Amino acid sequence: MDNHEDRRSQLRLAKRAVRLARSLVTSEVLTRLDEVDRFGRRFVLTEALPEDFALNQPLSHFALAVLDVLDPDSDTFTLDVVSVIEATLEAPRPLLMAQRHAARGDAIAALKADGVEYDERMALVEDITWPEPLSDLLEPLFETYRERHPWLSPDALAPKSVVREMWEQGMGFTDLVSRYQVARSEGLVLRYLTDAYRSLRHSVPASHHTEELDLLVEWLGETVRQVDSSLLDEWEALSDPDHATRQVSHHEPPPPPRPLSQQGRVFDVMVRNALWRRVELIARDDVDALAALEPEESEMTAARWDAALEAYYDEHSRLLTDADARGPALLSVERPPAGGHWRVVQTLHDPEGHHDWVLEGIVDLDRSDEQGEAVVRIEEMRRLGG
Repeated sequence: MDNHEDRRSQLRLAKRAVRLARSLVTSEVLTRLDEVDRFGRRFVLTEALPEDFALNQPLSHFALAVLDVLDPDSDTFTLDVVSVIEATLEAPRPLLMAQRHAARGDAIAALKADGVEYDERMALVEDITWPEPLSDLLEPLFETYRERHPWLSPDALAPKSVVREMWEQGMGFTDLVSRYQVARSEGLVLRYLTDAYRSLRHSVPASHHTEELDLLVEWLGETVRQVDSSLLDEWEALSDPDHATRQVSHHEPPPPPRPLSQQGRVFDVMVRNALWRRVELIARDDVDALAALEPEESEMTAARWDAALEAYYDEHSRLLTDADARGPALLSVERPPAGGHWRVVQTLHDPEGHHDWVLEGIVDLDRSDEQGEAVVRIEEMRRLGG
């Protein structure tokens, strides 16, 4: 009641505070004390919560409960954790609309190739939306959760796949913006990735962390920092008000992005993802997208990619993109002590397991530092011994 709102607004705010408090007590985020403690508090955080747990989103505690339902032995456990967190974040609508448009376009092309008539194609794709991982699990659980938290909006839960898709398909920030043509919404997308990073970092209990998840979180944080470090600085200042005060009082400019090539395993992940992105596109026979990934000076033109893919598919019916295909055994990185460039060889995982086709390229360390993402140039896609 201690604010400058009128009496009616004060009462409305007080009633909402009571509803929220009751909900948090019911969900065991807060504990109500029998007597006011020495700090004058009637409610305190439940001791069972993780030490660094943060209610960054209205559904943070819902996510905490759902994580216990996931199967830790599943091959997709890490990515399922990501999907649970993503479902609780505010949706970047322009990007989701672009994902839906792309999904419908792919479906229409497939139906057209199968000879389905136009009107039937349009009817069949009407229900296609953006990727919604775990929606069959999350939505029923959310309906049950809302029975104890009626103040939550029915559409507060929003299953989506942005971080998960970037990780699965080896996309960086530039790749994501380019693929879905959302350059006008770059700021919104970057803010979403920042929210995802801090939620994954502070809302997932240690018991649900895996080595892959820790690496994914490091990669996501560095991706955001290289695009705009001020977003992470802004968030970190909230946890360190003294830092914010010092920066304002001394008018300190934001520090430049740190050299990406010196970020150890995070940079290794970005290099691996850059190569994996090309593997994904080869599997989809997307010549134009492959050519678009190459730096201007690259000799791997659309015509050369087209010829290489034709030669590969003359020998093999398809290209596998399973866990083995992405495994470290099929990627070789040569790091000369002098630096400057790394040499990389990505072996392609054909169905027969011959492993007789490779991508050969270089990683330009200086340009990677300048551009804030791994700059990989493919020199050749060829058959070994050919």
